[in-house]
Amino acid sequence: LAPPWAVRKGEAAPVPFLQAVMSFRKVVRQSKFRHVFGQPVKNDQCYDDIRVSRVTWDSTFCAVNPKFVAVIVEASGGGAFMVLPLQKTGRIDKSYPTVCGHTGPVLDIDWCPHNDQIIASGSEDCTVMVWQIPESGLTVPLTEPVVVLEGHSKRVGIITWHPTARNILLSAGCDNVIIVWNVGTAEELYYLDNLHPDIIYNVSWNRDGSLFCSACKDKSVRIIDPRRGQVIAEREKAHEGARPMRAIFLADGKIFTTGFSRMSERQLALWDPENLEEPMALQELDSSNGTLLPFYDPDTNVIYVCGKGDSSIRYFEITAEPPYIHFLNTFTSKEPQRGMGWMPKQGLDVNKCEIARFYKLHERKCEPIVMTVPRKSDLFQDDLYPDTAGPEAAMEAEEWMAGKTAPPILISLREAYVPTKQRDFKINRRSLLPEGRPTIPSNTGLSATPSSAMTPAAATSALSATAASGEGRQLTEEVLREVASLRALVAAQGERIARLELQLSRIENGDV
Repeated sequence: LAPPWAVRKGEAAPVPFLQAVMSFRKVVRQSKFRHVFGQPVKNDQCYDDIRVSRVTWDSTFCAVNPKFVAVIVEASGGGAFMVLPLQKTGRIDKSYPTVCGHTGPVLDIDWCPHNDQIIASGSEDCTVMVWQIPESGLTVPLTEPVVVLEGHSKRVGIITWHPTARNILLSAGCDNVIIVWNVGTAEELYYLDNLHPDIIYNVSWNRDGSLFCSACKDKSVRIIDPRRGQVIAEREKAHEGARPMRAIFLADGKIFTTGFSRMSERQLALWDPENLEEPMALQELDSSNGTLLPFYDPDTNVIYVCGKGDSSIRYFEITAEPPYIHFLNTFTSKEPQRGMGWMPKQGLDVNKCEIARFYKLHERKCEPIVMTVPRKSDLFQDDLYPDTAGPEAAMEAEEWMAGKTAPPILISLREAYVPTKQRDFKINRRSLLPEGRPTIPSNTGLSATPSSAMTPAAATSALSATAASGEGRQLTEEVLREVASLRALVAAQGERIARLELQLSRIENGDV
């Protein structure tokens, strides 16, 4: 017997069957990032023999910009981190110079978004130091910072630059204090010491730098206005587990958090700052014990989640419609990660449709991992690379202190696009002409010789000879009409070819 949903040949499908098919089709959500895949680079493009720091602190231990990759390393008699030009791959000599001005282990580092040669570091020696790296990289150990910022009474574990204002730096220490500095004048602007009762896990600025959010050991997520020194909104027990959590601002002002449940299961959550009573979305991942570090791309609204000690990177797309957090895929490898670096958009290879690049820290190696959207087209992909935040600061430190707020200055990545190959210009004449050749009346005096065999001069003389009579004039008009119709046909075929090529590119890109 045929199953009840089977449709016999020649019969119309029942309505419930069609509805079931349509609902099944809707299960697969259309997304240009659905087929994003990660791929580690070859061994000769890794950075080998780097002694990554063993400090027990939930930092990324790595910071990357379009010129350099910086890694916190083991150092005797103090703290140090290594700064390598991106092209210096392969085995790194043990005597390679480091940045070694701290007297205690370095806990966090962050590149300035407005100057690729400026990097800040926080350390167990309770200081924040700002360094200027030579344009060609280090040739001797760097021991003298440009600025030393002293204000914390305990170790400094969090460093983050302001996204749009020049020379504004935020630091957070284990003294539960957040300090906002003006690096240009080496002065302390805001000292926020009464907003957190316990250790601060992380701090994240919003898109224009008017607010920041923080995750604290008391399980609360706070939204803070640093210039007013006030907590704008607070959510207690955002995640009920006792292990560390993270909170970051998204481009639209929402907050994404990672943490643990009461049963120690790792969770992701999305919050609306206007209503922190309940999360917009809450997902449980697994029961591993590594802290989940989120990396957010505001241009594509894709979040990459890396667990410390894990050997995988999960990535999700954030949308405006439920369920808001959409799982895309997982990149897995064999070795666990000790830390992770994240390349800004300006440093990506737009020719290869690269939308993210991670720098995974092993025990003695830094391995780049490239995230790519598979595309066959050689054209610049506007939908993958909208205008992104550029290196130019939107305002000065004094303007921000005076209350000004400005979004980041956007730049186009199209200038960074270099065509990989020049296509040969070919014309397939047969596809432009109708199947049958146009016939020429035999009494015209024009031979039926193919056009390639008749020279333009011969054709002109033949036409002028026939045009001498009235019949020739009529024939000339017929030939001209035929030429006009052929031109119209060629134009129509050209438009059809353009439409077909557009449809083909959409099918290849997965948009249809």
